[in-house]
Amino acid sequence: MFQATRRRLAIWYTAVTAVLLLLFASGVYLYVRSTLIERIDDTLNHVVEIVERSLVIEPINNHADRFRINVEASFRNNTGTVEDDHIDLEWFSATGNLLWSTLSEPLNIPIHGDRSGETVRVIKAESENSKFKIQNSPLLLRQVTQRVEVGRQVLGYLRVSHPWFEVTKPSRQLIFDLALGIGLMVLSVGASGWFLSGKAMEPVDESYQRLKQFTADASHELRSPITLIQTNVQVALADLDLAEAEATTSLQYRQQLKVVERLTQRLGKLVNDLLFLARQDSGISKDTFSACPMDALLMEVVGEQQLLVPEKEIALSLDLIDPPVCETSPELLENWFTLVGNWDQLVRLFTNLIANALHYSPAGGRVKVELARIEGINRVSGLRYTSAQLQVKVSDTGVGIPASALPRLFDRFYRVDPARTHTTGNTATAIATGSGLGLAIAQAIVEHHQGHIQVESTLGKGSTFIVILPITFES
Repeated sequence: MFQATRRRLAIWYTAVTAVLLLLFASGVYLYVRSTLIERIDDTLNHVVEIVERSLVIEPINNHADRFRINVEASFRNNTGTVEDDHIDLEWFSATGNLLWSTLSEPLNIPIHGDRSGETVRVIKAESENSKFKIQNSPLLLRQVTQRVEVGRQVLGYLRVSHPWFEVTKPSRQLIFDLALGIGLMVLSVGASGWFLSGKAMEPVDESYQRLKQFTADASHELRSPITLIQTNVQVALADLDLAEAEATTSLQYRQQLKVVERLTQRLGKLVNDLLFLARQDSGISKDTFSACPMDALLMEVVGEQQLLVPEKEIALSLDLIDPPVCETSPELLENWFTLVGNWDQLVRLFTNLIANALHYSPAGGRVKVELARIEGINRVSGLRYTSAQLQVKVSDTGVGIPASALPRLFDRFYRVDPARTHTTGNTATAIATGSGLGLAIAQAIVEHHQGHIQVESTLGKGSTFIVILPITFES
């Protein structure tokens, strides 16, 4: 599919470029051809002017009002010049009779004055064994005809001819050069179009591969709880039939129903997570933003998560970095940790981060949440900020994350644990404690608030998630 699309793109690139090149080449050809014709016409008109000025006009029989052209005296000095320039001269009487010519044979073309220039086709007759044989090899000439007058008396007609091959020869050469250039350009564009279409298809192919991976992971995540639900339901139904036969109640039947309930809840949460990410990707989410005091929000989240701390004896603390002493504005101090955002999404963001930190920290470990306001121009983890930001760090003393896993840490369904599940010791009731969507959701929420999230981790020592959120932003 991608190769066919790439091939179509390359063909379209090549076809469009070829059409544009043909239009450009046609314009160049017409311009050069018209320029050559204009130059020939200018040359012919210039010759006409020179010859006309050199004509020897004599009175007829001493009549002051009657004149004639002395042909021998007028054209004797022009023959060599016109032959060198491939220009032929013809002098006709006032009645149209040919009186003098530089051509070896008359052209048999009627006289009609056209100072602007015209192209004529002459069929030459060649002799063979003293017989005349008409050859279909036309001779093309460019001609300018000038009527010579004195007063109202027409003395004759001067016709100047130039071979048309002075136009056709460079025109053919130009056509050949343009065709060769267009051919090479089309081949180059075809090759570059194939290369560029391949580069253009790379992100599409990457998205498609991610979609395939997403579909496979989603199918895996959905198949596991569905299979467990189906298994437990079947066991429960079998136990129910046995209980009805024995008229006794079964404690195992109740436990299996509870497992089904937990799996159903997990499946519903997974579907909700997928729906949330799909809405964020499509941009159809219409969340309302309002002023959110981050200190109160984090106190609420930390308070909820502390209910889980006694089970693993992990020290969970919240540290609020006080504003500098030089800051004295009461209004600013009151809203020092307040930003514009969506309360529910931010609660979900930091609940995921803190829950992850507690989950991967060993018993007796420590999880620290730190909130600070960044003012002015600061550099934090290689980033440069020019406006007020809120920075939240969630640090733990857990197992850490391998460096090879950091680039894919925020990918959907990606988990460092290759087993992907944590079991309770009973294979029949193995329940995955995470779907691999928590960090992907966290990143989506941060990006929705035009912020940035990154992680720093040392294997065996712990990890620190850093969230940077702007105080205000344009939605």
